[in-house]
Amino acid sequence: MTEAAASDHGFNPRLMAGVVAIGVIAFIALWALIALAPQLSSGNNGGGHALSKGAPGYAGIVDLLERAGADVELRRSVETGGYDDGGPLLILTPTHRNRPEEVTELLNAASDGRVLIVLPKWETMHIPGQGLKPGWVGAGIVNTPSTRLLPEAAFGKVTIQARAAKAQAVPANIAGRTFSAWLPGNVQTVEGDGLDTLIAGPAGGAVLARSREHDRYILADPDLINNLAFASKDKARGAAMLIDAIGEDANADSLAFDVTLNGLGGGRSLLRFAFVPPFIGITLCLIAAGLLALWQAWVRFGPALKPQRAIAISKAALIANSADLIKQARRELDGADAYVKSQRAAIAQRLHAPSGLGAEATDAWIDKHLPPGGDRFSALARRLPLARGTHEFLADAQALHDIRKDLLRDS
Repeated sequence: MTEAAASDHGFNPRLMAGVVAIGVIAFIALWALIALAPQLSSGNNGGGHALSKGAPGYAGIVDLLERAGADVELRRSVETGGYDDGGPLLILTPTHRNRPEEVTELLNAASDGRVLIVLPKWETMHIPGQGLKPGWVGAGIVNTPSTRLLPEAAFGKVTIQARAAKAQAVPANIAGRTFSAWLPGNVQTVEGDGLDTLIAGPAGGAVLARSREHDRYILADPDLINNLAFASKDKARGAAMLIDAIGEDANADSLAFDVTLNGLGGGRSLLRFAFVPPFIGITLCLIAAGLLALWQAWVRFGPALKPQRAIAISKAALIANSADLIKQARRELDGADAYVKSQRAAIAQRLHAPSGLGAEATDAWIDKHLPPGGDRFSALARRLPLARGTHEFLADAQALHDIRKDLLRDS
């Protein structure tokens, strides 16, 4: 197979690098989106919260208050701390599925009070086969919430009831402001010994109540301010004036709609902490270290080293092992006679020396073939076995080797 054919049918390094890079980026982006999805979500899912544009949502009142110049905040996390003077009115919109502990945590976080709890009323669902727009709901069922959403430690023992009545406007006077509150039919009310009634229901109970110990308010029926209230201009005006009056009664200077109870908060998870300050720096360092490790593996210096055999298989390895064994035994000088005999025999055989010559005669015959002025083979042959040290032995052995190389023209 030619090199061109191998490059045509083999792996393309650039393509493989691109695939790996895209895979790494996609993997990091996937986990980042999983961790930050609640915070990045638009929230328009038809639920009963401040980001929903469906019927039970509160996006309408949020937009109206912002257009009126109010300071409105959408909270995606639990914030603790109090305010000496003023502070926001925290508006909680729990669902039927929220646990009491979740509401209690938010109430405890708002240590200065100023909390309005808007109780849930509608259970919404999508009807199969109906093509609805995103954020719309197919049908709604009235479902009175559990009193567990109102912690007894904060409001005392309370009861929640749905009372049959016709839709009507009732007068309201809160913080010196007089306006009309538009009550729906089948209005939802709340009662309790520790509550003061601010807006009474037509058949008893309170549509809007306030705790006697803290600036904590309960709006029993969400239809007074949710998107259903924006069916007419008068209801929308009444909803805005109701929120404004509650904020003034609580001495609040802004409004904060909580969406953590509706599953749209940041949440507390190690995965999310990895992508938000201050831990985002550590995450970026780990990503950079991983990329550098990939780069080092990609552009390593030289080919990959193959593991070597513990004992090599070759004549050179045999000679090297034998030499190393002789060196460790310190018997180098004992091989002088054998080395001289091997050099003499090799030269005599290659140069066709006369047969029957003894060692000294062969040495003299070899000397005749050497150029004048150099070392004599016979002299080196007599001197090498008498060497007194390794350096002297190596010098004479190298001289014999050079004579053989010059005469035989080999290495």
